[in-house]
Amino acid sequence: MSAASSLLSEDQFLCSICLDVFTDPVSTPCGHNFCKNCISEHWDMKDYCECPNCKKRFKRGPELQVNTFISEMVSHYKQSARQRASSRSEQQAAKPGEVPCDICAGTKLKALKSCLVCLVSYCETHLQPHLTKSGLKRHQLINPVENLESRMCTKHDKLLELFCRDDQTCVCMLCTISDHKAHDVVPLKEEYEGRKAELGKTEAELQQMVQQRQLKIEEFKQSVKVSRGNADRQIADGVQVLTWLKDTIERMQSEAIKMIETKHTLIEKQAKGFIRELEQEISELKKKSAELEQLSLSEDHLHLLQNLPSLDAPPPTKDWTEVRVRPPSYEGNLRAALAPLAETLTIKLKKLQPKTELKTARQFAVDVTLDRNKADPTLILSEDGKQVHHGDTRKSLLHGIPVSPSVLGKQIISSGRFYLEVQVKGKTQWILGVAKESVNRKGPITIDPQNGFWTVGLRNENEYYAPSVLLSLKSKPKKVGVFVDYEEGLVLFYDVDAADLLYAYTGCCFTERLLPFFSPSSNQGGHNSAPLIICSVNPPE
Repeated sequence: MSAASSLLSEDQFLCSICLDVFTDPVSTPCGHNFCKNCISEHWDMKDYCECPNCKKRFKRGPELQVNTFISEMVSHYKQSARQRASSRSEQQAAKPGEVPCDICAGTKLKALKSCLVCLVSYCETHLQPHLTKSGLKRHQLINPVENLESRMCTKHDKLLELFCRDDQTCVCMLCTISDHKAHDVVPLKEEYEGRKAELGKTEAELQQMVQQRQLKIEEFKQSVKVSRGNADRQIADGVQVLTWLKDTIERMQSEAIKMIETKHTLIEKQAKGFIRELEQEISELKKKSAELEQLSLSEDHLHLLQNLPSLDAPPPTKDWTEVRVRPPSYEGNLRAALAPLAETLTIKLKKLQPKTELKTARQFAVDVTLDRNKADPTLILSEDGKQVHHGDTRKSLLHGIPVSPSVLGKQIISSGRFYLEVQVKGKTQWILGVAKESVNRKGPITIDPQNGFWTVGLRNENEYYAPSVLLSLKSKPKKVGVFVDYEEGLVLFYDVDAADLLYAYTGCCFTERLLPFFSPSSNQGGHNSAPLIICSVNPPE
């Protein structure tokens, strides 16, 4: 019974007189149903009995009995209606930002679907006809959206179901025979699928951009981590050296003070000895003087003449004319005491800095290759662009003037840090460094910073130099490291094997792009035939 009543609508249980759900439903002989009280009052108002629906008259008033079947159906319907009302009250009311049901009276419930045909949004209860009635099932339902009116053509009041690719706008069917006639018009679904595919491609590109930036973040974090490690090592090394320096200075201060005080004590002791001698002589002289004065006052002729010979001679004294107390020179002693400190500190700094700096510099190693288009024609480059040597046993000449044949690297230095290593083993002459991209490498050019070159080199087999500077090296480098910090204006050269700093250009002001610079110098009849070799740099541990 409940199953049957759930399929009936409210209209089937309404009394046509009171227009409300039946109360004590009764059936007339003609088969129509009414509330017992409603039909009785209806007939009492008339002189005859007539069915309000079909107008059939009865000869006498029929005896009306409550139709138990219909009464039971009404009872089940009312119960079902109460349950639906209870379920409806439990449904979620639309929150701000959610699409409300357009049919609900009072509290607007959250819409589950919107109908593109009806242009109405429905909650769960009011959506049921679209799910059960065959005519409504054909309507297109979508996830709930607001402003369904915007889906209608404002000109023709028809559903926007097409897309004009020429004008890039949504149109209705009537638009295609008026304003958009002969335009490239496709169904919304077709354009939607195409645009969705494009969105997928764009989304993939955006995801790739996100990943690239995430990798960049990791790179920055790694740089910070490396910087922190380098800073900690520098701090530890600095604390070690400065602690040693502090202790050494305190010790040497104590020794210097002691040495100076010792010298002063010796001078003071010597002076005191001389003063004692002088005071003793003064006492003897004063005594002799007093005796002579006393004798001179005597009126006894015999007494004066008898005693005068013994008093007339002065007492024995030292000749003090050349005796001196000379203060020592303390300045020289202090300098001599501090000299070992300066020498030891210099040795410690030389041992400390290059190794640490070189390890840091190698983190910025770049894979460099030689540029054949920027090579002197007398030079021979290897196939991989990693080696170069002079191929002519004669000296290169330009307008009769000897020049050093050179080649530039392909890699551009315009920012950040840059490092490479070059093997110079077996060569008697060479020049390495960096140069401005615009330098003139032809003719009698002086290779120095004023002309755009920052280099070091070897000449005459044992003479290492930078422009106008001879370098004093402990050993001949076999591999030279070149480090550039563009923003800081630094160009540093290292003996890689010894981890020693060969030379440093500081305070440079780079205003244009730099390129690696290589000159193997002339062949010198085969004596300088060994090539310059660009080495691969293993990452630092």
